Amino acid sequence: MKNLDLPLSGHDVTALRLGESVLLNGRMFTARDDAHMHLLKLDEEPPVDFRGSAVFHCGPIMRRTDDGWAVVAAGPTTSFRMNGLEPEFIERFGVRAIVGKGGMSKETVDAMKEHGCVYLALTGGAAVIAAKGIQKVNGVHLQELGMAEAVWDLQVKEFGPLTVAIDAHGNSLYDEIDLKVKSKLPFIKGKLGID
Repeated sequence: MKNLDLPLSGHDVTALRLGESVLLNGRMFTARDDAHMHLLKLDEEPPVDFRGSAVFHCGPIMRRTDDGWAVVAAGPTTSFRMNGLEPEFIERFGVRAIVGKGGMSKETVDAMKEHGCVYLALTGGAAVIAAKGIQKVNGVHLQELGMAEAVWDLQVKEFGPLTVAIDAHGNSLYDEIDLKVKSKLPFIKGKLGID
């Protein structure tokens, strides 16, 4: 298990291999569809510096406290929703890691390879467990988009475990699984009597 400190360097991500387990420490930001669209339309710098950061596809459930905010649950959103936006987001803002579930498109994988970024898969359905790796909420940006779509600035410690599901060299666990399934498809169809 690798313990990585955010922000990540190009070397940090190119050294990661497919299937490795990772824990993240430092500042991580949430961003879903609306946040991606809003930030990509900006003519000025974004409200946070995403360079070297991890962007978590997550619509957290938050609770107000005397000190600000606390995370109740923080499960991953299906990353496929951000496919049309992610390549430009990675290039423009220098993101080094995407945390989510379900994988991403070939265009996004190509952008990750070109700009040095990895996809770290987090198990869906473990929102309360994931929240335990979040030590503190540093702040919130674009709160007008609503709780789930705002950009939450999170301080994380040993956040994970995460699996390197797409590495910075263009390799994807999702592609490998797809190939294995397709190679067994004729056998399965034969057993089921399907042409």
